[in-house]
Amino acid sequence: MPGTDHYFSEDPGSTPRSRLVPVELDGRTVELRTTGGTFSPHRLDPGTALLLSSLPDPAIWPTGPVLDLGCGAGALAVAVALRDPAREVWAVDVNPRARADCRHNAANLGAEVSVVAPDEAPADLRFAAVVSNPPIRIGKDALHDLLEHWLGRLQPDGEAWLVVSRHLGADSLGTWITSLGRNVERVRSRRGYRVLRVH
Repeated sequence: MPGTDHYFSEDPGSTPRSRLVPVELDGRTVELRTTGGTFSPHRLDPGTALLLSSLPDPAIWPTGPVLDLGCGAGALAVAVALRDPAREVWAVDVNPRARADCRHNAANLGAEVSVVAPDEAPADLRFAAVVSNPPIRIGKDALHDLLEHWLGRLQPDGEAWLVVSRHLGADSLGTWITSLGRNVERVRSRRGYRVLRVH
């Protein structure tokens, strides 16, 4: 809906003030630009930080592109692209401010990332891995539709790495994903967040 302040809106209504947020990335501190009206514009969300520190070396994933679903400012996409420069990395977000921040941050840090709106990702693109702090607050039905669509675009040998707050339904989400015929492994838990590996 135009004019709303939800970070998952295609047209946030808040003033687009930008700031720099420090992020620990592979033992060094970098700054990511974030803008008002996006997800967690004042700091790196603790769930994203946990997932960032939990991701394996991308080199162990099968050959193929990696997707950062709901990329926000692009911390996950940028991290994967810097760790595995030969890897094709895509970042998807419905929010145009988030996409602009992600493009800026990737370029600023020398990471090759293709940043697009959801309907701009090539229909035949299949992913070796999907990494995501998914937008839980869009509601259960919309979240299920979102994840079913993008998990369905994994390669047969691909996997997804998700972080979800326990208080926002991490365990029930894992059960639902299992009902789709996928294996769900809880890789890590900290401060109420669960890191789930889906394969």
